[in-house]
Amino acid sequence: MSRFSPAVRSLLRQPCSSQWRKTPAIASSQAWIKPAYQPIRHLATPAAMPPTSKENIGVYCNPAHDLWVKESGPSVDEVKSGSALKEGEVTIAIKSTGICGSDVHFWRHGRIGPMIVEHDHILGHESAGEIIAVHPSVKNLSIGDRVAVEPSQICNECEPCLTGRYNGCLEMRFMSTPPVDGLLRRYVNHSATWCHKIGDMSYEDGAMLEPLSVSLAGMQRAHIALGDPVLICGAGPIGLMTLLCSAAAGAEPIVITDIDQKRLDVAKEICPRVRTYKVEPGVSMEDAGAAMSKLAGGSLTTALECSGVESSIAAAIYSVKFGGKVFVIGVGKPDMQIPFMRLSTQEIDLQFQYRYANTWPRAIRLVQSGILDMKRLVTHRFDLEDAVSAFETSAASAKTGAIKVLIQNP
Repeated sequence: MSRFSPAVRSLLRQPCSSQWRKTPAIASSQAWIKPAYQPIRHLATPAAMPPTSKENIGVYCNPAHDLWVKESGPSVDEVKSGSALKEGEVTIAIKSTGICGSDVHFWRHGRIGPMIVEHDHILGHESAGEIIAVHPSVKNLSIGDRVAVEPSQICNECEPCLTGRYNGCLEMRFMSTPPVDGLLRRYVNHSATWCHKIGDMSYEDGAMLEPLSVSLAGMQRAHIALGDPVLICGAGPIGLMTLLCSAAAGAEPIVITDIDQKRLDVAKEICPRVRTYKVEPGVSMEDAGAAMSKLAGGSLTTALECSGVESSIAAAIYSVKFGGKVFVIGVGKPDMQIPFMRLSTQEIDLQFQYRYANTWPRAIRLVQSGILDMKRLVTHRFDLEDAVSAFETSAASAKTGAIKVLIQNP
């Protein structure tokens, strides 16, 4: 130590502290020195870290259409030590996760288009939770932060990413879409970039931000404006969410359709001014479209199709007037027949949507401000250990009355 000055030697002999402090030996210079050893941010103190005594479990399906709950990663030891965290990642204790129709589809049918379940696969992509571990490279999140998880993992190099339309990333890894495991687990490691702070928002509302983002993306791309007459096809979770958004945007009149009267009743409950149309069996697409148009006063310019059902898309095409637009938010079968000449002779635009981009900050503002209240859409809640029952309830929505089923991990 002889090569150091007396002041520095004095400093080196002093015990380290986790706080910035002024060194007495050089106090007269008002110099402030940071201690040599810093707290490791990914290792929480016992007082700060939430309980992680429970083993990590996840909700799995497979090509045989089985559904079960079993042990998953990261392990409790990895969570406590932070050893499994990569640069830029955090660990989230997932508190609430919504069941999406795509989750049910992967379980029951094993695929959606080219996305095929080929191995044991963890479901879930509508989640919110608490940060319980942070890699040292992460500066914008801390242990204890409440976050909603955007389930995207992008390359940040392809044209869609670089032009802000990252939902079209050529190397997209979207959680719960095979082969990428989903969020229906007790603990998940995820990129901090895609963890959005939600403050004191409930975890349930935080989980609902994902389907809300789907509706917001459709609203933005369809350019719904104040006073626009709008048709919403399908009163499922996305259709009802789109109804809330359309009402908040000032669309008028709004017509919503479904085959289930109970769901139309919910639509009327959350938006009393909406006009409902029950789709009856045996009614032609042309007649259904004409009835929807009449209900809106013959002025429909935009239809937001939220079911993905072929007959519903066709009816929407027959409902809008010359120069109108049918914007398809819903996901359907790979091949469909559509009334091409109706589209052509009436100059009707047919557009489609794939997920979302840059919607989460907007969604958080809308919920935190009270402009949108999504609570009525949650009809059932289950513990993570009872996830199989939760999925059965969601899949049998016509009998159970389920709209949005949430899986919770208190």
